[in-house]
Amino acid sequence: MLASLRALLLPRRAPATEPGATAGEAAPATVTMHSVADFPLAPHLSRSHGLPVLDWQQAGAWVALGTGAEQQAEAWARCERAWLMHLQAALGPAYRLQESGKALLLSSLEPRVAAATLDFINRTGQRVLRVLEGIAQAPAWGHDILIVFDDAEGYYRYVSHYYPEAGEFAASSGMHIDAGCGHFVTVKADLRAIEPIIAHEMTHACLGHLPIPAWLNEGLAVNTEHRLSPLPGAPLHTPQQMHAQHLAFWGAAEIQQFWSGKSFLRNDEGNLLSYELARILVEQLSADWPRFRAFACAAQLDDGGAAAAAEHLQLDLGALAGALLEQREPFTDWSPQPALWHEAPERGAF
Repeated sequence: MLASLRALLLPRRAPATEPGATAGEAAPATVTMHSVADFPLAPHLSRSHGLPVLDWQQAGAWVALGTGAEQQAEAWARCERAWLMHLQAALGPAYRLQESGKALLLSSLEPRVAAATLDFINRTGQRVLRVLEGIAQAPAWGHDILIVFDDAEGYYRYVSHYYPEAGEFAASSGMHIDAGCGHFVTVKADLRAIEPIIAHEMTHACLGHLPIPAWLNEGLAVNTEHRLSPLPGAPLHTPQQMHAQHLAFWGAAEIQQFWSGKSFLRNDEGNLLSYELARILVEQLSADWPRFRAFACAAQLDDGGAAAAAEHLQLDLGALAGALLEQREPFTDWSPQPALWHEAPERGAF
């Protein structure tokens, strides 16, 4: 993908037409479905920071009026396109909405780069299902939607709608938003970064049917991302440096934040270390794939996956984390303890 993107950026005559593009097409006022009254968009579109947000609960209720799964799936897809066309209009004339296969892309990417990105999205969905065989599941309805913002300001303007008004949150360059209509968002700062973000966020989308804790969700996404689109060049930290940082950071209180998912929201080194610890744990546990698959499919958010690990892996998660981080036995304080979590646990896909 990266090589093809570089090749596409070389001077070359652009095609006369762009299949699947909606540039210049007016955003619709309604969405239609055979034998059902039209769905008017205006009463169900609100604005957040100047950008349109569709009431997906109402859209879903309208879609449910359809006769049969095929008609309902098509109606939902039409709602997605209609919302994206309104978002396109709000973002400005540089943005184009393009479609290929199951993928929808809203961006200002140069046409040939956009086409390569759409192709990568379609191929990556199938690859995620193969890598996470028996765990991942393609969403039953809808497209794989990627929105690429021109800059960080536009990106944070959009994603701020999905965060609480108060608090400090870790920086990001991409995320999967699962709020009625699942979609991925990223920034066009560096085209080389789009590939791993797509792989990471599409993994989250394919795990959306499971009530798994954040550490498992993120660990699966990071490992799948590294397998499908490894970044070239040396990492920022050596394994020895990362291990030293882990030993200095994690304690009994911090590990409870990890199991509850709250450490992934920290705006200090705990954010990076949480993703890395999740990656290591999933890498270790998935060596025996059949047992790990059973664990992942049974893991529950409310106990950090502790009961499923005991049943399917015959291990205590606290003991595993404690041993990896060179803690002294016993590891009682390191096991997930939901009674110590002061807020509801996180599902991940941040």
